[in-house]
Amino acid sequence: MTTAKNETAIEKGNTVLGIEFGSTRIKSVLLNGDNNQIIASGSHSWENDYVDGIWTYNLDNIWGGLQSSYQDLAKNIEAEYGLELKKIAAIGFSAMMHGYMPFDQEGELLVPFRTWRNNFTEEASRKLTETFGHPIPQRWSIAHLYHAVTNKEEHVSKIDFLTTLEGFIHWKLSGEKIIGIGEASGMFPVDLKTNDYNQKMINQFNNLVSDYDLPRDVESILPEPLLAGEDAGRLTEAGAKLLDPSGTLEAGSLMCPPEGDAETGMVATNSVAPRTGNVSAGTSVFAMVVLEDELSKPHPELDLVMTPTGKLVAMAHSNNCSSNLDKWINVFKEAVEALGFEVEMDDLYETLYNKALEGDKDCGGLLSYGYLSGEHITGFEEGRPLFTMTSDSEFNLANFMRVNLQSALGAMKIGMDILLKEENVKLDKMLGHGGLFKTENVAQKMMAAAVNAPVSVMETAGEGGAWGIALLASYHLNKEEGQSLEEFLNQEIFTNQNEKIVEPDQEDVEGFEEFMERYKAGLPIERAAVENLE
Repeated sequence: MTTAKNETAIEKGNTVLGIEFGSTRIKSVLLNGDNNQIIASGSHSWENDYVDGIWTYNLDNIWGGLQSSYQDLAKNIEAEYGLELKKIAAIGFSAMMHGYMPFDQEGELLVPFRTWRNNFTEEASRKLTETFGHPIPQRWSIAHLYHAVTNKEEHVSKIDFLTTLEGFIHWKLSGEKIIGIGEASGMFPVDLKTNDYNQKMINQFNNLVSDYDLPRDVESILPEPLLAGEDAGRLTEAGAKLLDPSGTLEAGSLMCPPEGDAETGMVATNSVAPRTGNVSAGTSVFAMVVLEDELSKPHPELDLVMTPTGKLVAMAHSNNCSSNLDKWINVFKEAVEALGFEVEMDDLYETLYNKALEGDKDCGGLLSYGYLSGEHITGFEEGRPLFTMTSDSEFNLANFMRVNLQSALGAMKIGMDILLKEENVKLDKMLGHGGLFKTENVAQKMMAAAVNAPVSVMETAGEGGAWGIALLASYHLNKEEGQSLEEFLNQEIFTNQNEKIVEPDQEDVEGFEEFMERYKAGLPIERAAVENLE
């Protein structure tokens, strides 16, 4: 029955496509427009490059990766249903949050895409935070712009349009220079009352850069922010060919406002209402809580962004999470293979992650930092992964795995402690998603200890941001008059979700707190590594 319904949806073009550009994978998900069930998926693996001191992805890889992911989806549909994907009712795009993509009047990219991973905008971040009285993280688009302007970079005088990766894709496929309000709030602060860029801060920024070569006022180069469900254009003929060079895909699909991975994570975990939170843990880790009220003061460790419907969200974002841990897992795989054995990576992850649960609650005195790149929460413009211990530490496999898992959450926890302990924000439950949660119970248990709150993982959360942006596209297509996003998700999507909830164990909580004292005290060791290891 399900197959027949999916075939009908594909043939009639009643499908919804979501594509997200993640750090290591570009994933495509196609939904049945009638029931929002997943018909098929596709993916393309990629990696960022470090070129001339910049973390970036080049345009060839961006377009090639998009087309490869879509082609993989189309091939999977043809293989399973024997049908070509010719028409799609609605499409949404998402990507790694924020960053910097400036374009000239001809639509040419002026400098290579500067991703969220870059941490050279510290002075710009500090100056703007001080001027606005509002936290401006280093990865925000406006921090990158201010850095480029005040450093008198040559391209600044040619800037006509500034957007993010998903905003760029949406623009080229629809012709519309717009952005979802959640992602917009990470480009430039947004006014909660007007759902537009904060005019006072716009004026302050224009005054700051008035003596430099930025050719236009900042508001005129930013994309227009839109709420979920608002009209964001349609797939053009040229856009259809960019997405599907084979020419099979027809133009005309509705397009929803593009959003960042933070916002699609909120949607994918149904965490868009006040006192709900979600944590995405993979290459980076970010935890978000939808607020009931504004915070008492700005905190540099916390971002203030928005849900796709314009509700205020506090976010603790750490640039580093599982990447260094993944490297350790590969070392263990090499050791196993050197002994003449074969092991599946999934089995190795499951075995080693579960071993961490046998470790001491405080990691036995061990210490590690998985800083492959800089870490703004702890004040590092560059990173140097390291592992250290005292001569009497309990160094064994269980503690080694546990310290690497807990340190993957360490910087994020510093931000969350400010939110939960200093600001006394109420959090009923965290929803976990991302690769770190793939091994059942382990990272979930660690996260519950880190935030001292229940952590839930849904079966569907593994679909991640591509599913989240597909749901936003479906909301755009299928919402009833007056139906809010929260109502749509609760009534149409999350009616019968299996979820596994882990309550915080008090001994784990106390052990994590003890580990964090060591983590913070050891930061000068990480600083010495940055300063002495070129």
